[in-house]
Amino acid sequence: MKKYKVFSENIKNMPWEEKPKNFDGPVWRSNHNPIVDRNPVKGIARIFNSAVVPWEDGSFIGVFRAETIHTLPHMRVGRSKDGINWVFEEKRLEMVDEQGKSWNPYYAYDPRVVKVDEDYYVIWCTEAHGPAIGLAKTRDFKHFVRLENPFIPFNRNGVLFPRKINGNYRILSRASDNGHTPFGDIFVSESPDLVYWGRHRHVMERGGEGWWQGLKIGCGAAPIETSEGWLMLYHGVCNTCNGYVYSMGAAILDLDEPSKVKYRCKNYLLTPEMPYEEQGFVPNVVFPCATLQDPETNRLAIYYGAADSYVALAYANIDELIDYIKENNEVVGRDGEIGK
Repeated sequence: MKKYKVFSENIKNMPWEEKPKNFDGPVWRSNHNPIVDRNPVKGIARIFNSAVVPWEDGSFIGVFRAETIHTLPHMRVGRSKDGINWVFEEKRLEMVDEQGKSWNPYYAYDPRVVKVDEDYYVIWCTEAHGPAIGLAKTRDFKHFVRLENPFIPFNRNGVLFPRKINGNYRILSRASDNGHTPFGDIFVSESPDLVYWGRHRHVMERGGEGWWQGLKIGCGAAPIETSEGWLMLYHGVCNTCNGYVYSMGAAILDLDEPSKVKYRCKNYLLTPEMPYEEQGFVPNVVFPCATLQDPETNRLAIYYGAADSYVALAYANIDELIDYIKENNEVVGRDGEIGK
């Protein structure tokens, strides 16, 4: 019997592998990793840090960060029958404004895709006289209408909640700088119309008992609504003598007021340990960007970027994961308060 309820559509054919025997952790890697390798298509050196959602015909579709062989990031649509083997479109994702005129970003990276009501929203890091959050919507993954940027620079790691909360859209983000950002906490903002954003609230701060999230944190995949709260995967970064290390963590936010952290796991869920996570264009990176979840079985599939070079896949049981977060909860600063 399931301990916690997950509020999303069932995905009967989602990718899945059972937990290995004698494995103690709450999250385990796929045996197919990396599921997207280097030089995946002509003219593309790397695909990583990408977003995946279930599609109407039982297949899967996604928006992927692709970097050309002259190293310029853009977004590209990919399709898969099983969520593991992907076919990518030959051309980059094209956007128009709300009047139908071409409006493509100079660069685009680290997309997330979130379905809210009938629309799929793409949120990515875009160029706006510095890194800022870009926002676009689609219903068919063929036509993309770009909306106004939610915030001025500098900002990254924008992720919408999959439904309105108390009548308003909510978005998570992390204020940053124009470089590699040696700092940063997670904030939440709200909007009645996806145009005017306000009521900015602090959600979580970097730090805690361990070093793995001491430098900065940023939201990963779209929060998952459960009976215990919003299950949020995020990345935590520490600074070492050999550079930054990105790990995957998890927290549970209050359903009605997501600026309040109910539980926050003091342990990372995944940290770079495999060759495809430790070695690459940017070594030592585990960067979660998307999940698939099946409420009927409480199975969770996690898509993450590895070493800025690959797309990888991991799995968890949502009941076990929530219990693990609660059992290893730590209170960091004022995370448990409503952000004001």
